[in-house]
Amino acid sequence: MRAGIGQLEQASFDVCVIGAGINGAATAQQLAAAGYRVLLVEKGDFGSGSSSRSSRLLHCGLRYLAPGTSVFEQFVLHPSRLAIAMRMARLGMEARRELVLTTPERVASMNFHFPIWDDSVTKRWQFWLGVQMLARMAPTDVPLGHKLLSPAAARQVPLVRELRDWDRLKGMGVFTEYQLEWAERLCMDSVLDAERLGATVRNYTAASGLERRGEGWSVRLTDALDGATATVHARLVLNMAGIWVDKVNASSGKAVPRKIFGTKGAHIVVQLPPECANNAIVSFDSHNEPFYCIPWRGLHYFGPTETVYEGDPDCIHTEESEIEGLLWQANHMLPSLGLKRSDVLSTWAGVRPLTYDPAYPKGKRSRDIHDLAEAGLPGVYAMTAAPVMTYRSGGADMLAVVQRQLKPSGPLRAVDYATAKYPDAPGSPPIVGDWPKANYADLAHAAKHEHATNLVDLMFRRVGAGWTRTMGYEAADRIAEAVAGVYGWDAERTRREAETYRDYLRRMHSVRPTGA
Repeated sequence: MRAGIGQLEQASFDVCVIGAGINGAATAQQLAAAGYRVLLVEKGDFGSGSSSRSSRLLHCGLRYLAPGTSVFEQFVLHPSRLAIAMRMARLGMEARRELVLTTPERVASMNFHFPIWDDSVTKRWQFWLGVQMLARMAPTDVPLGHKLLSPAAARQVPLVRELRDWDRLKGMGVFTEYQLEWAERLCMDSVLDAERLGATVRNYTAASGLERRGEGWSVRLTDALDGATATVHARLVLNMAGIWVDKVNASSGKAVPRKIFGTKGAHIVVQLPPECANNAIVSFDSHNEPFYCIPWRGLHYFGPTETVYEGDPDCIHTEESEIEGLLWQANHMLPSLGLKRSDVLSTWAGVRPLTYDPAYPKGKRSRDIHDLAEAGLPGVYAMTAAPVMTYRSGGADMLAVVQRQLKPSGPLRAVDYATAKYPDAPGSPPIVGDWPKANYADLAHAAKHEHATNLVDLMFRRVGAGWTRTMGYEAADRIAEAVAGVYGWDAERTRREAETYRDYLRRMHSVRPTGA
């Protein structure tokens, strides 16, 4: 099923895209449609890094306009920051509209509630000014739907009524927010369409050893599954490796200045009463960082944290101390819920690949493209701080960079943004009982046709049944048995694959077996 890497030895491409998170996948898709010979490689599975570990919000851009401290300190003293914030907010609103209209199956709407207390950093007038600015960017077909509620009216809303300090509440901002129900599947849709358009795509393939050869670059590839290697050639190299950008740059042997600054965002998942569904709250935590309570697939999650991360980028998970901190923040915001550690069903954590800039202590939230020619890497470009939600415009921006350097070697074709669908399979049972949208026929199809190599790939990034209440912990043996024939696993290998999956859930998502 998996082609040997040796078939790529000495192959030539117009562009090598390193990193197949959602922005790298979108870039490969755009390039292939424009007629370029493209190689897309990813050291892990497609979409397995930061793309699968965000807060999942297709947010309207209000986050960029939030001053954090004060409008004067943040924007008046630093007008360039306001310009960056307005640019990112505009990109967010454009992406919001495009995704809602073109891939409605991949998004979900909710009512976002923004409480304003007498001591809130953001005042009523600031909230109203911010949403008015955003509303002017919002087309009428996907409106912002903003309004201000009185405390009395807000207290009638499920979930919102659990808020703290009602005697000090001055008002409740409300607007329509959207959520990427399953961001990594959007990444897979882009990967598969790039492949349809002629791109060569490989997961579990690490790229290193960038070396200048003539007018282009040689790139050493290593198959992470069997250790085999190959060397390919490309006229241009696009480093879309996210939090690994600096590591890829360093593999050239050149002293490339730092580009990435990582901050960690951890989340906890809980089950709240059914009447809370479709209602979300966004506020600020005790550190004046955004803090959410967001509905998702019948559950709610709290987060994120915002801490500088300098640890292992290949082993990012939520620590017990972070779970305790998130529970404290959740109970501070919604004290009547009385959440305990035993209420936490699962967790996830990711690191934001923000732009390194000493002027921004926690990273610069501006999507930037870096021409690395001055660092001795002509024809190599890197992208930093690219949000999940604006992945299509990110891919278009990288295409524009390539078009200024190279003419395409093939014909122009059309990108297909349609949601990839599995064949109908009436009667196929759901993989997990609380998520009927994914069945065993889907699982088998993905195993055969979508480059998945293990149960984590399948459950989280192909059929989505991993993002459920139990994450398929108890069903792991049945899931492994269902695809054993596809992969040629014997009984012992099948047992190991199931246990490896359960270990992944315990280690990376803090899942505890029933009764533990």
